[in-house]
Amino acid sequence: MSYTVHEIFLTAQGEGANLGRTAVFIRFAGCNLWSGREEDRATAVCRFCDTEFRGGTRHDAASLVAAAAALWPAGAGHRLAVLTGGEPLLQVDAPLLAALRAAGFTVAIETNGTLPLPAPIDWVCVSPKAGAPLALAEADELKLVYPQAGIGPAELAGFPAGLRWLSPMDGPELAENTAAAAAYCREHPEWRLNIQAHKAWGVR
Repeated sequence: MSYTVHEIFLTAQGEGANLGRTAVFIRFAGCNLWSGREEDRATAVCRFCDTEFRGGTRHDAASLVAAAAALWPAGAGHRLAVLTGGEPLLQVDAPLLAALRAAGFTVAIETNGTLPLPAPIDWVCVSPKAGAPLALAEADELKLVYPQAGIGPAELAGFPAGLRWLSPMDGPELAENTAAAAAYCREHPEWRLNIQAHKAWGVR
């Protein structure tokens, strides 16, 4: 199988439990909740995405893993690959996961949770979207963009997750959204306040 990848880059994880950890990000093209075209945003299931994921280059599993490995510092261990998008589970399959592990990578994924995993993944972060039913039954991290019309923390109370994050909706009302998310976390301490630290750091 071949995979369409928008970009591959080495960076520091900017969110969640792996905050600050060096990782190779593999951003897959395509999403099942928005086309990525601005003219379609108003009618999309997910209308607030701020990530470019359209188009890219084609790889087979061997060339994709080789590209990821080439970015890792020579001789360094603790390899981490973060599969993201778009929606990576439109493309990620068991052979790719096996190839990444064979190259020494721990594999994490950032998904909207609407598609099943093709095989076990080391670290799963699910970010649910209103109007998009969850196909995954559990996750290591649950990250909810907040406030989000049509879905709130209460609706996800029964979803099994090791960590639960509220991520303030970015945009012109970020300060108000951050205050609202922080207030919710104070009242419901099972939730943690998330930050998109990579934006503060000025790294992608």
